[in-house]
Amino acid sequence: MFVAIIFIIIGFILLIKGADFLVDGASNIAKRFHIPEIVIGLTIISIGTSMPELFVSITSALDGHSDMAIGNVLGSNICNLLLILGLSSMVQPIIFKKETRLIETPLCLIITIIFMILCNIGKEVSRIKGIILIGLFIVFIIYTIIMAFKGETFDKEEKEKEEKKEEKESKALKDILLIIIGIVALKIGGDVTVQNAVKIAEMFHLSEKIISVTILAIGTSLPELVTSVSASAKGKSDIAIGNILGSCIFNILLIIGVSALINPIQYNMTYNKDFIILIIGTFILSVFPIIPPKNKMSRANGFIYLVMYLGYMLTLFKN
Repeated sequence: MFVAIIFIIIGFILLIKGADFLVDGASNIAKRFHIPEIVIGLTIISIGTSMPELFVSITSALDGHSDMAIGNVLGSNICNLLLILGLSSMVQPIIFKKETRLIETPLCLIITIIFMILCNIGKEVSRIKGIILIGLFIVFIIYTIIMAFKGETFDKEEKEKEEKKEEKESKALKDILLIIIGIVALKIGGDVTVQNAVKIAEMFHLSEKIISVTILAIGTSLPELVTSVSASAKGKSDIAIGNILGSCIFNILLIIGVSALINPIQYNMTYNKDFIILIIGTFILSVFPIIPPKNKMSRANGFIYLVMYLGYMLTLFKN
């Protein structure tokens, strides 16, 4: 068992570092093509922090561990919302922007409900459903890019000077190499993590669901944890909450969509309870901006989320 735990830790390190390399390489290449930083943050960075979940879920689906594929995404989203956003607002109250209140939070809630309905129809996520989710993901990316360009003013002359310097300092080959190393690290990390998580589950006679919504979910959410908590500490509320909501949407649409496209995922009806927790948590998030203190997630709100997460974890081991 000790060896399996060590391998899981190694797997998490590979997943986190792999995501870092992938994000760095992709960001540098994006800057070469003069893509605005806000677009990079809303797309590449958010997807990058969700790469551990992507590779773990794909590996689980390919190996026939459907419970882990679904459980990793649901568990990660609950962890992102209740634990990470709770901790972030405890560090520093989070300010809600207008777009977050009116569009992104309701959108996250709607997507979660759609996902739950799709899972319960036929008790599986088929390839057709996977295509639907990927289609919705593409629409979301287009919306994000349009909103980013619409809401941002760019100083082109200043940018061009900075980017020319960057082009001289950083070589394209190095950036491509970073992306390749990142993808390889993510693949190996995903394989090692899933294989050893299954071993521990079998050793303690735990279900794959329990392992996926606890160990795997928290482990693969570490990039979001580091990003959101540090952003909150620096007073960058939009990054803190944007990273969480973006990751939750990516986890459902991209990760489950791709996993189902590769190999249809059987749905375990016991996950409906986790869906309800996630939907309630997201609904509460949409209520926080309209109750005192308005347009803000206070430390008290964060404490409520942390208590909810603790209660959720306790229910998992009740039986």
